[in-house]
This record gives sequence, structure tokens and C-alpha cells, in this order.
Amino acid sequence: MAGNSREQLLQKLAQKSFRLGQFTLSSGGTSDYYIDCRLTTLDAVGALLTGETVLREIENRGWKAEAIGGLTMGADPIVVATSVISAQQHKPINGFLVRKAEKAHGTGQRVEGFREKSAKVVIVDDVCTTGASTIQAIEAAREFGFEVVGVLCLVEREEAGGRPNVEKAAAPAPFVALFTANDVRAEHVKRAPPIFAVSAKCDFCDRPAVTNVPGNRCDAHRP
Repeated sequence: MAGNSREQLLQKLAQKSFRLGQFTLSSGGTSDYYIDCRLTTLDAVGALLTGETVLREIENRGWKAEAIGGLTMGADPIVVATSVISAQQHKPINGFLVRKAEKAHGTGQRVEGFREKSAKVVIVDDVCTTGASTIQAIEAAREFGFEVVGVLCLVEREEAGGRPNVEKAAAPAPFVALFTANDVRAEHVKRAPPIFAVSAKCDFCDRPAVTNVPGNRCDAHRP
């Protein structure tokens, strides 16, 4: 599966994580599409594809990372999948998670898991919109004492303009997106079942139908 993991991951994201409609984003803006990568990264096969693809990207970039981590919870399944695949390939990359705030009990630490200061690490995230969650993870990792050698997200929403923010925070480490939202959208549209009705609306709402099998359904209500 490793040979074409990237292509299969894109297909899985298009199938399970991408939806058309009207959505309010965490940034407060609106969009005619939504991407929930966790529907892919927490899928059994999707997790495998995620781990293989991210690990290969890290290797191809020559980042020589000792650990991989990011802000909970978008990064969590990416971190675990990549760490497990790396161990299976006998070149282990450990994992760590960054809390959104320091916990108020116990040791009060914000970074959980791998905690070796000065270690080279890669910061990961699922979707980059404004880049806020990715930047939080970068700042927390450096505050702890890690050396950030690379920053990676699965999907970049280019229209949101988050890249300059992440690149500025990550510098001198590079920021890489495996896919853009347009990549996922194009794959999603390509895979959509054909619709034969003309100007049909969904049987469940007023959104345009994208299929008429088993009935007129919009993207949100398709089987």
C-alpha cells in the first residue's frame, strides 16, 4: 500500500472528509464546503494511509525528526499513525501532543508524551485555515525546548490565507501542505455519482442535489 499511499489518502479524504453545503467555520467565516479530516485519520485504513504518507514526506524532506506532534485534537490521530508506522519500518519517530492550555493539576505540563529538550521535531495539523492551531503548537514546542525542523498539514484551505501566518511562525523551518482543499474538492467531484435530474433539489432540504440514487440528495444527505 505504501507505494501509492498519497493518492489513496487523497481519495479517502475526498470520500469521507469533504462535504459541500453552507458551513460556519471555527474562524467565524462561512464556506460552501467543509473538511473534517478526522473522519479519515480515525478510519482504520485512513489512519494507515495517513501514517505512511506523512512518514514518507518527512523522509523525503530530510527532516531527521526524533518526534512528531501537534495541537490536540486535530493532530492526535496523525501523530499516533505516523509514530506506529515509523516503528513498523524500524525507524521510530516518537509522538507528543500539545494541550490547548496547561492542565491545572498534576505536573501542569502542556506538552504530553515525548519530552526530550533540544530534540528535532515536526509539527503536524490536519487542516490549515488561519493557521492558529498550527502556530500554537509551534510556539508551545519551542517554549518547551524542542527544535522545530518542519511543519506539515494534511489539507490547506488556500483561500483562507493562513499560509503566510504559519510560514512566519515556523521560520526557519519550512511549512508543507500535503494537499490543498482544491485538490480534495476536485477528487470529491470526480468521484460523485452522476445526477440525471435537471435542477433538482435535495429531498431533505433545499440544497442542490448531487445524486438521484437512491433519491435526490445533496452532498450532506447522500448515502
